[in-house]
Amino acid sequence: MSPLLRRKEKKRPEERMVTLVGKPGCHLCDDAQEVIEKVCAETGAQWEKKDISQDEELYRRHWEQIPVVLVDGEQHTFWRVNPDRLRKALGA
Repeated sequence: MSPLLRRKEKKRPEERMVTLVGKPGCHLCDDAQEVIEKVCAETGAQWEKKDISQDEELYRRHWEQIPVVLVDGEQHTFWRVNPDRLRKALGA
């Protein structure tokens, strides 16, 4: 089978990384963090938080959309986090 036609091996939830890009004092960021913490606790996925005001590249890329949620470095959503959609993205 051609390498181009081969499907990527699906990662288990505990092999996934969720990144919350936000800033201090942002109530939507706080809401997003609550959802991320709950879903990651349920699925075993890892998560991290990045402050947009401390990273020029993140600021340039996402300042109009915060909070932004990345799954394995790819943008998953912004503003509001749907827990069911995040679970599905994590393979749970």
